[in-house]
Amino acid sequence: MRRAFRLILLLILLLAATALWKREEITRLMAVNSLFAPETIVQNFSHMDDLFLTRPLSRGDGPISPLPQGTAATLPAEVTDWIATRNVTALVILKDGQIVHESYHQGTGPDDLRISWSVAKSFLSALFGIVLAEGHIDSLDDPVTKYVPDLTGTAYDGTTLRHILTMSSGVAFNEDYMDFWSDINRMGRVLALGQSMDGFAASLKDRAADPGSRWHYVSIDTHVLGMIIRGATGEDIPELLERHILIPMGFEKAPYYLTDGYGVSFVLGGLNVTTRDYARFGQMIAQGGAWQGKQIVPRDWVEASITPSAPGGAGYGYQWWIAKGAAPGEVNAQGIYGQYIWIDRARNVVIAVNAADRGFEDPGVAEGNIALFRRIAASL
Repeated sequence: MRRAFRLILLLILLLAATALWKREEITRLMAVNSLFAPETIVQNFSHMDDLFLTRPLSRGDGPISPLPQGTAATLPAEVTDWIATRNVTALVILKDGQIVHESYHQGTGPDDLRISWSVAKSFLSALFGIVLAEGHIDSLDDPVTKYVPDLTGTAYDGTTLRHILTMSSGVAFNEDYMDFWSDINRMGRVLALGQSMDGFAASLKDRAADPGSRWHYVSIDTHVLGMIIRGATGEDIPELLERHILIPMGFEKAPYYLTDGYGVSFVLGGLNVTTRDYARFGQMIAQGGAWQGKQIVPRDWVEASITPSAPGGAGYGYQWWIAKGAAPGEVNAQGIYGQYIWIDRARNVVIAVNAADRGFEDPGVAEGNIALFRRIAASL
């Protein structure tokens, strides 16, 4: 009995020591499991730096670029109900580069750095276009392994950069956010536990289709796009994003990225930005990559990236969405739980939305959001 008691005591001590040693990882893992809980989701989405490892970005020491106040818009009456139903936390609308509506909800405010989720993919697309124009990448038809040799022998061996940009890599990946054991949720736990995102990408060995044969939305493709940029330039994404986009555009508040345990930025969805700065980025794209007299992103890349080019007629370009029935110039960045940058270039309207919409995957919700954005744009 004495020996058994000692063994039990030793086991308890070992468990306590392990819990103490791994307390940060355990805390982050618990945060992942409760990230979208109804009582905490709004707070979490504006304070992701309280839950995960992060990397601050610099906006430089230059002046904040102006977003002039325009004449306040009279929005369609349904917008009020939509804000409540879709749990919208921020809405900024620009017409001709001027703010015609700005509102914050659920106790949030204009200074909140809000999680982008997959809106971050469109930021990375813009950065890729700049890197391409600088000559760091030879061709979109180059193999991924030319820039990321560590992916040799993985599911990405044999894919091209164009396949990655258009989400047609063919990699087998389950993106079901509601399935605890899905690949996207396993990836979230990799991030929370401080493990390697690069290692996670390299662990994928199976294909669901031949590269380039079909469009299938696979978020890990965007992490691979980040690996390609890093491999081609020898620089990290935050440094490039600061130099080429954030500082030249005069963002009003320094953003941050979520990172894995090796300091690698979560580029597929971990950018945290104010809603006004999401709107600034959208306006720059609406203007063909130009901002305040500077060409931030090459115009030809903007045009190519917002043109549907994914196989099978999917409404997807180079990490940008083109909704069904889109009029010329309509394009959007889109993230889970209701994050949007909606752009109507013909009307020169940009709509930046942040939300904590737990029903974002319900039938008809995304289509309803797009339809409302179109009605708002037409009303201005």
